[in-house]
Amino acid sequence: MAIPFWLWATTVVGIIVLFLFDFVFHARKPHEPTFKEAAGWSVFFITLAMIFGAGIWVFWGPQYGAEYFAGFVTEKSLSVDNLFVFVIIMARFAVPRIYQQKVLLLGIAIALVMRAIFIALGAAAIARYSWVFYIFGGFLVYTAVHLAKTHFSETKDEDEGQQPSWIERWTRRVIPATSEYHGNSLFTRIDGRKLATPLFFVVVALGFTDLLFALDSIPAIYGLTKEPYIVFTTNAFALLGLLQLYFLLGGLLDRLVYLGLGLSMILAFIGAKLILEALHTNSIPFINGGQPIHWGPEIPIWLSLTIIIGVLLITTVASLLKTHVIDSKVGRS
Repeated sequence: MAIPFWLWATTVVGIIVLFLFDFVFHARKPHEPTFKEAAGWSVFFITLAMIFGAGIWVFWGPQYGAEYFAGFVTEKSLSVDNLFVFVIIMARFAVPRIYQQKVLLLGIAIALVMRAIFIALGAAAIARYSWVFYIFGGFLVYTAVHLAKTHFSETKDEDEGQQPSWIERWTRRVIPATSEYHGNSLFTRIDGRKLATPLFFVVVALGFTDLLFALDSIPAIYGLTKEPYIVFTTNAFALLGLLQLYFLLGGLLDRLVYLGLGLSMILAFIGAKLILEALHTNSIPFINGGQPIHWGPEIPIWLSLTIIIGVLLITTVASLLKTHVIDSKVGRS
C-alpha cells in the first residue's frame, strides 16, 4: 500500500483541522451538550470514518478496506472503555459539566499526539525487527488477562482514576496552583501570581492516562494491519467524536458491564494472532534455530473483523440484558 507524501500531508492536515474545528466549535462557550447535540455530532464523526474507510476499500482494495474497518472498530471500542476512567477522573476533580468539554478535547488531542509517536516507533521497529510481534502479542495477552481478572473480581479499575498518578503529584509540587475553578481557564492570576487551576491538573491526569491507553491500543491495531497509514487513520477517527460519545453514553457506561470482558477476549485474540505471525516469520536464533515455525493457521482479516464485531455485539447485548434484569428486580422491590 504505497501512500504518496501529498496524501499523508493532506490526511494529517485534515485530521488537525477537524480537531481544531471540534475544539473551537464546542469549547468556545462552556456548556453541557444536550443529548441531541451529542448524538448528532457522534453520528457525523462515525459517518465520516465510514466514508473514509469506504474510500480505502474502493481505491486500495477489500483487503486494506477490511483492515481499516477491523482496526477502527477495535480502536473505537478501546476508546469507549477509556471513557470509564475519564468519568472517574472528572468525578475525583469534581469538574462542573459545563467545563468538561474543553479538558476532554485537550486530553484527546494529547492522546492523538502520543499515539502518532507510538505509531511511528512501532512502524520503525516492525520494519527492522520481526521479533517485535512477540513483544506486542505477549503484552496484549497480558493486558487481556488483567482485564478479565478485573472483571471477575468485580472491582472496576477505579483506583486508576481515584489515586493521583506520580506525574500529577510531581506537577502539583512544582507548579503553583489554586484549589478553585476559574471558569474553564487552565491558569489564572491571583495577587499578581500566575496559578494553575484544577482544570490544568485534570488535563495532566487525562494526558497520563492516554499514554497508558496507547500502550495497548497501538499493539492491538498492529495486530490487524501493518500499514502505518491505516494505523494512524483508525486511531485518529476513533478519537474524533470521543468527546460527543462521552456525553452521549453518559449513564449508559455503567450498563456496559461486560465490555471489559469482551475487550479482553478481543485483545487476547489479536495477541495470539500476533504471536502466530511472529512464529511464521521467526528469525530469533534460540527459537527453532532462527527458522520460521509454520504452526497454526493464517488468520484472514475477514475472520478477524467477524470475531471482533461478534464479540462486541454479544457482550453489549448481554450487558444491557443483565442491567435490565437488575433494574426490573430493583423496581419490583
